Amino acid sequence: MPTTVAVLRETALKEKRVALVPEIVKKLKGRGAVIVLQHGAGEPALIPDSAYADVEIVADAKSALARADVLLKVAPPSLDEIAGLREGSVVIGYMQPHLAPERIAALRDRKITAFALELLPRTTRAQAMDVLSSQAAVAGYKAVLIAALESGKFFPMLTTAAGTIRPSRVLVIGAGVAGLQAIATARRLGAIVEGFDVRPETKEQIESLGAKFLDLGVSAAGTGGYARELTPEEREKQQRALAEHLKIVDIIISTASVPGRKAPRIISTAMVDGMKSGAVIVDIAAESGGNCELTEAGKTILHNGVSIVGPENLPAMAAVHASEMYSRNLYNFLELSLKDGVLNLDWNDELIAKTCITHAGEIKHEPTKLLVEGAKP
Repeated sequence: MPTTVAVLRETALKEKRVALVPEIVKKLKGRGAVIVLQHGAGEPALIPDSAYADVEIVADAKSALARADVLLKVAPPSLDEIAGLREGSVVIGYMQPHLAPERIAALRDRKITAFALELLPRTTRAQAMDVLSSQAAVAGYKAVLIAALESGKFFPMLTTAAGTIRPSRVLVIGAGVAGLQAIATARRLGAIVEGFDVRPETKEQIESLGAKFLDLGVSAAGTGGYARELTPEEREKQQRALAEHLKIVDIIISTASVPGRKAPRIISTAMVDGMKSGAVIVDIAAESGGNCELTEAGKTILHNGVSIVGPENLPAMAAVHASEMYSRNLYNFLELSLKDGVLNLDWNDELIAKTCITHAGEIKHEPTKLLVEGAKP
């Protein structure tokens, strides 16, 4: 029997993305899969049901879940959605195991095979499936537009009959995918842009986009593309140098994060106190605790004339293109296992093995297992 791939209308707060776009439906059909779509699944991303050709449209989530061999999701599945899946089915998407251990326990107990794409190894082969990178690019772009709207200043230099307007000074903290996209976007808007990252290897990337690398005299080169934790002495030195520099900055886009962990605290209240009135901080890491001590997820805080914006779910603000990229990521992951319409998981493939959270009634990802089940006696 061909594998049935189901897609729901996302119900998470502020979520407008859809896991499957029409372009990818055609590719999955070409590989022999059957597609079941909940009515209106694509509407928040401005994709009507009529845009999906040769799929079965069902009235509600319950009907789609009952048919699913594979469920594709954007937000992690809810407890109700997990309960509606058949035992032995597969779910692929974000899982965020550290935020809801009870969800992982439910997947285990239902004997559902769950793949958390945020756990993909950082390898060249995995790049086409890397949901963190594709969605971070959207977040970095949107963060700069939010900063431009929030700021009382122009980004570019303007020469007018009323005089010359100086360009804004933008500092982007973190030079991952989101940070580099933010740098590129701020440069396109004409700002003077600096990029800061404790990993020295990012200097060339930052400068390639026309920005200046801000060197605070501290290096935290780590492994796997992530920074190592700073020593107390290194952190104090970094903080002193950064506090002094922030006094001249108009816009900060803060993007530092580590998947599955609380965001590193980089900007203290004292630093904000030293910034000039009218400055803006857009903290992309708001949902994981924030890089700024004053950040509150979903709110804009005004502190001594400085606006601290804590946006939530930035990729959903560009749901059309974010959905297209996310859907391609899912397809590239499914393509590893979907042959002639049949799903055949190769557990010798590290991309499959290392991304699996639960399978056959067990939690396969050891850090998650420890979180959910605790240490064994």
